[in-house]
Amino acid sequence: MRQFLMLCICFLIFQTVGYAAPPKDRFYYEKRGEVVWEVSTDEKVIALTFDDGPHPRYTPQILDLLKQYHANATFFVVGKKIKLYPDVLKRELNEGHEIANHTYSHAFLTKGTNMKYEINKTEQTIFSVAGIRSQLFRPPGGFYNEDLVRLVKQEGYKMIMWSWHLDTRDWSLPGVARIVNKVLKNASSGDIVLFHDYVEGGTQTVEALKRILPELEKQGYRFVTVSELLTYRKSVPAKHP
Repeated sequence: MRQFLMLCICFLIFQTVGYAAPPKDRFYYEKRGEVVWEVSTDEKVIALTFDDGPHPRYTPQILDLLKQYHANATFFVVGKKIKLYPDVLKRELNEGHEIANHTYSHAFLTKGTNMKYEINKTEQTIFSVAGIRSQLFRPPGGFYNEDLVRLVKQEGYKMIMWSWHLDTRDWSLPGVARIVNKVLKNASSGDIVLFHDYVEGGTQTVEALKRILPELEKQGYRFVTVSELLTYRKSVPAKHP
């Protein structure tokens, strides 16, 4: 009788409080392989990524620097910008860089926005200009939720974030030295660095890259696309901050 009463009490508690499911945080999605912030690898490789372009002035300057240091990068492009500057996108692709989806209007994809439209419209624009389909997606601002993660996976993309310790915040114009120090003091193998090839009101990224690229090259790093970086992943969880 006592055991029966205890079972009833436990049932009532379960019904009232509910089962505490594990939080769906970075660790949850990273462990499932649904979202990537960086990879664990012994190879001295690093992925440079650029958001919000293409831009008619800044992106070509960045491409010139990448070519100088034999660096491949991944450009997370905005559909509206592609419509304005298709030749810049073509140059990115022709010079061996990776093109990835960053929505059509740089919308923060909350439940109140048309997530699928933003992603698919960008994909259609990329294909119409370059004849390729991108494999990667990055949400503007790094904002995501369960619905978006599920949709991105259903649409056939891998969601890519960036190493938290390598968010240069170059969009805020913090100063060239701060951008440089952020990267050089924190870079390690398997990292994904966040830059922007479009910054409203000007850019400090180009000048920062003039100092970052030769120094990382001197340290023995190879600059690879995100998709290439994923091939170097060891079968262990990525590091956590």
